[in-house]
Amino acid sequence: MTVPVEHLFILSAILFAIGTAGFFLRRNVIIVLMSIELMLNAANLAFLAASRMHTLEAGATEASLQGPLFAIFVIVVAAVEAAVGLALVIALYRNQQTVDLEQVTALKN
Repeated sequence: MTVPVEHLFILSAILFAIGTAGFFLRRNVIIVLMSIELMLNAANLAFLAASRMHTLEAGATEASLQGPLFAIFVIVVAAVEAAVGLALVIALYRNQQTVDLEQVTALKN
């Protein structure tokens, strides 16, 4: 059984909306970074669904590799973002003793 491409796009939009809401409504740095990760995963799902839709519309017997290549690129960017984000959270906590964005006004020594 195959999941329709439209359902994948709807799921991607829902995930992106949840990530956007988490990014704008939360004040904890860790939750903000998790929301960004959720938005990147939603973009990955959209890339893969678009690749599958293009393959189905073209009637090609072999799958297009453009969607999965974009998804791998986004995964690499997300891994780098997670590493940099974790380093920033650790530095913020060491200097300010908090990860609440409202209590942090500047990153000074």
